[in-house]
Amino acid sequence: MAQIKIFGVKEQLNPIKAQLSDVIHSCVVEALSFPIDKRAHRFFPLEAEDFYYPVGRSPRYTIIEISMFEGRAVETKKNLIRLLFERAGQILGIPPNDLEITIIETPKHNWGFRGQPGDEISLNYKVEV
Repeated sequence: MAQIKIFGVKEQLNPIKAQLSDVIHSCVVEALSFPIDKRAHRFFPLEAEDFYYPVGRSPRYTIIEISMFEGRAVETKKNLIRLLFERAGQILGIPPNDLEITIIETPKHNWGFRGQPGDEISLNYKVEV
């Protein structure tokens, strides 16, 4: 299970939402062995005055927060991060300095979906990759 939030300046984020979602999804499918039909992305386009970002970043500065079940290997998570930097740069022209990625892991029992706690649901994919 993974829920992904994407934050950025509205004028920069809105025009690339669909492409960025495709980039993120392709990375998650490849790195985490996710089923192709598992996509849960939420975009938060912000007014420039509501999004403060570090010095040295441009208005293209984008934050990707990935909440997912714990259980993936460190190398799997690093691979996901590397793929996101690579593809966001190649496909969307977002330089590494303007992209920040955070992975937040949560025990399965702290999730609830399909009417049950996450640790009681049978998934059609492996978490331990």
